[in-house]
Amino acid sequence: MSFEAGAGWTCGPEEAGLRFDLFIGARAPDTSRSRVQKWIEAGCFLVNGAPAKKNHVMAEGDAVLVAAVPAADESSTLKAEDIPFPIAYEDEHLLVVDKPKGMVTHPGNGIHSGTLANALAYKFRQLSDVNGPLRPGILHRLDKDTSGLLVVAKTNAVHLHLAHQLEAREIKRIYHALSWRETSETSGLVDQAIARNPRDPLKMGVHPEGKRAVTHFRTLGFYQFATYFELELETGRTHQIRVHLAHIQHPVIGDPLYGGRMAYLNRIQPIFHPFATKLLSYFSSQALHAHRLSFTHPVTEKKMEFTSPLPSEFIQALAFLERFKQEG
Repeated sequence: MSFEAGAGWTCGPEEAGLRFDLFIGARAPDTSRSRVQKWIEAGCFLVNGAPAKKNHVMAEGDAVLVAAVPAADESSTLKAEDIPFPIAYEDEHLLVVDKPKGMVTHPGNGIHSGTLANALAYKFRQLSDVNGPLRPGILHRLDKDTSGLLVVAKTNAVHLHLAHQLEAREIKRIYHALSWRETSETSGLVDQAIARNPRDPLKMGVHPEGKRAVTHFRTLGFYQFATYFELELETGRTHQIRVHLAHIQHPVIGDPLYGGRMAYLNRIQPIFHPFATKLLSYFSSQALHAHRLSFTHPVTEKKMEFTSPLPSEFIQALAFLERFKQEG
């Protein structure tokens, strides 16, 4: 989060009707809602030239001004914590982490401890600080409940080189996902812009005025009420795979934000309902895994490729689905 005194925004039609605290919160996604509300109560923001309450309903054309720089979060210093985590590869320049499900990548949204960043700060003396003190070495992130591979930079030079590869789409990120609903498509892509949901800052959604997002997919398994996908990110928007698969009516099984849990079971044919319920029971959250990662080493210039084994819940779910397998 970074606000400058005198900065401001105008409420657009897509944010009209939004509470003021959510309007500000969408511009500080790593800040808790309670802290945003304290900023508002302290008079840090003006709406149409006057202080506004947190529950003010925004109208199209409302002018918001930063009247005073909000106080920094008291947790802006990262606490080093002795938390074990799997390392797939390490040298003096970088490491590749095989992040477990349930671990947050870095502090944000009211979470200050227990993250991969806290664990990295404890284990390593030197990490890049390109992305600030709360994200040491972290180039890209995985959602809390998405397991798998991500690369961490130890120096700023390596970080910037990898960031350039990421921007040039030279880092390959391959995911595996189990999704609801059968398909006849063997491959394809989703090219749909993504923006933050103006009514729920924790969610993203397809929106024509968002940032371009492209996901390529290949079908690895065809089942009577589910599909096993391999997906490659061409861009890296927040929740991109989850949003795109939900958009094409294939929500990720177990996804609590994008329609992959109990609500979807009502759309399953009654004959398959008990089996779909059993399938869902394997996953406490989204069935999404960052399976493969490849990039060019910034120093040695060697091609690096890593593969993370599927989690046990994936393996069990795929074994269960065998009886429902169809030809592609």
